[in-house]
Amino acid sequence: MRKPIIAGNWKMYKTISQAIELANGLKRELYKIDSQDIDIVLCPPFTALTEVGEVIYGSNLQLGAQDLHWEDEGAFTGEVSGLFLKDVGVKYVIIGHSERRQFFGETNASVNKKIKAALRNGLVPIVCVGENLKEREENKTFDVIRDHIENGLKDISQEDAFKLVIAYEPVWAIGTGKTATPSQAQEAQKFIRDLLSKMYNNSVAQDIRIQYGGSVKPENIAELIKQPDIDGALVGGASLKVDSFSAIVKNTLGAE
Repeated sequence: MRKPIIAGNWKMYKTISQAIELANGLKRELYKIDSQDIDIVLCPPFTALTEVGEVIYGSNLQLGAQDLHWEDEGAFTGEVSGLFLKDVGVKYVIIGHSERRQFFGETNASVNKKIKAALRNGLVPIVCVGENLKEREENKTFDVIRDHIENGLKDISQEDAFKLVIAYEPVWAIGTGKTATPSQAQEAQKFIRDLLSKMYNNSVAQDIRIQYGGSVKPENIAELIKQPDIDGALVGGASLKVDSFSAIVKNTLGAE
């Protein structure tokens, strides 16, 4: 059975002091949760990685970053590399989030290079895929997912594929309050798993964890996590408050 993974993407929120307060609150609220049962990942902004890492060190919470550059070092003003992330204790890194694609020109090619950089530095990539509203309305959901998966994972070996987490994010549901129904999410995530089976083999496909992302809340996580191909959630707005994110984690375990 795949171990659930709940990751909180704090996006461009929380100063250092606010991030420390949130991390401390989550640590207090979730300290009874057994890390053998679920992976809980906090992804603060780059400026707060060190401080949040210090707060959660040795706890059942793990540190994630929101992006990385595909080179380990060089003349890339303003960028942060996997080497730097590893140095401050990061374990997971989000790659190819729809906001990166929409606002910052992220492509399948850059996602592919970033996945390789993450793996090279011993980081676990959380690879985001998913369609926007126009694409869904035009019945292109599976075409978009196939494009993101096949080209994003180009030349990723079977051995490395086992190390990935995939996050299915219907873009029309991110920050809108709309959530894909459990059956819509399951349909897309089963498609992803079947595609991975064709690209690699069934063992890889059954081992890789696939999260759902898109207006995840304490009220809807239980029904989502009951679906056979949903292994957790990539949480946005609800990860910014102790009570809502803690409830999502607890309701994930309670739904099993």
